[in-house]
Amino acid sequence: MEYIFGSSLHKLKPKVMKQITKHFAISAIMILLVTVSNAQEASSTKSKNSNQKEMKTYVIEREIPGAGKLTAEQLKGISQTSCTVLKEMGPKIQWIHSYVTGDKVYCIYKAESIELIKEHAKKGGFPANSVNEVATVISPATAE
Repeated sequence: MEYIFGSSLHKLKPKVMKQITKHFAISAIMILLVTVSNAQEASSTKSKNSNQKEMKTYVIEREIPGAGKLTAEQLKGISQTSCTVLKEMGPKIQWIHSYVTGDKVYCIYKAESIELIKEHAKKGGFPANSVNEVATVISPATAE
């Protein structure tokens, strides 16, 4: 058999070929073992994390008369109150953003449960007139 090493062509003796084949086989087995080990580790990590609840997305409707006329300073105060309560509650709930309209505020949150959303509202002194879990998200891209 002929092999290229650098720019020259050499004939290898069968004994050398056998050693090279053996080394390639051993290397292939080692790579396979490392790959299997990494897959098992990833699976183990995933199962450990599966003990934690999945964060769901919620839309909260808050009826706040005159919300659209609140000043920047008032909105900042409301935001600070919300963030303080969220920090106290821990990583199982997070505020994504909110839309302020005439007399309502629509908030997007991620949380492990609807109860956490209601607890946040109660602790922060915010209304939570409607809390709905998002089933799916669509956009103009959905039409394509």
